[in-house]
Amino acid sequence: MASSSSSRQMKHQVFLSFRGEDTRLNFTSHLLKALKDTGINVFFDEDTLEKGEQLSLALSQAIATSNLSIIVLSVNYASSKSCLVELSDIMDRKDTEGHIVLPIFYHVDPSDVRNLAGRFKTSFDVHESEKLDQVQQWQAAFVEVGKLKGWHIEGGKFDR
Repeated sequence: MASSSSSRQMKHQVFLSFRGEDTRLNFTSHLLKALKDTGINVFFDEDTLEKGEQLSLALSQAIATSNLSIIVLSVNYASSKSCLVELSDIMDRKDTEGHIVLPIFYHVDPSDVRNLAGRFKTSFDVHESEKLDQVQQWQAAFVEVGKLKGWHIEGGKFDR
């Protein structure tokens, strides 16, 4: 009998997590094109979740049926509840199912991510002020992704 992880059908090679308003029209679109041009099957959410909307079943299934996730951590990533729900799901699957997570620190300092500093502290302060139950879970996932080895893209106009 096959184990649940080996019987799970992989639909996508890569799940791409990003804050649309920060990177959709620049870095992330170039990354998506580069991945697709090499023949990699990428899940790229074309739709935007409304503020406070729960992670859709389709997104959760896309994460579950991907081999790995690339997370583009940009300055406003933590201000989006939907991004944090997505990140929390990804990091949970990393811990329970060995899901591979590759962070890209896009115009942000990785130490600010792992230490919840700078703009990220401000974003989490706002979430905490709203008395949301899942804030601690989101913070733990955010700190954990900040400790992973990834790519630090400091920027400039030619950062694709």
